[in-house]
Amino acid sequence: MGGDRALFFLNELMWNAFAIAAPLLFATLIVGVVIGVLQVATQIQEITLSYVPKLITAGLIMVMLGGWMLARLTQFATSLYQSIPELGA
Repeated sequence: MGGDRALFFLNELMWNAFAIAAPLLFATLIVGVVIGVLQVATQIQEITLSYVPKLITAGLIMVMLGGWMLARLTQFATSLYQSIPELGA
């Protein structure tokens, strides 16, 4: 396997990882910022006040987009396995 083929697989891996993780990370980031602003405005500094909404948001995103995430990951893994015979040639 040439270096260009390995770099192609690495590039595909990174883009797929970003696409799968981005909705979850962005949703929890937005909820974290909103809760942080509310904590500053009300001067309530309870640590669980920031964790619980983020966990609920992460759970909801996983329920809503989990099928798509798994399908994308499965498609990527299948394409990797199907390319194995080409690597030996």
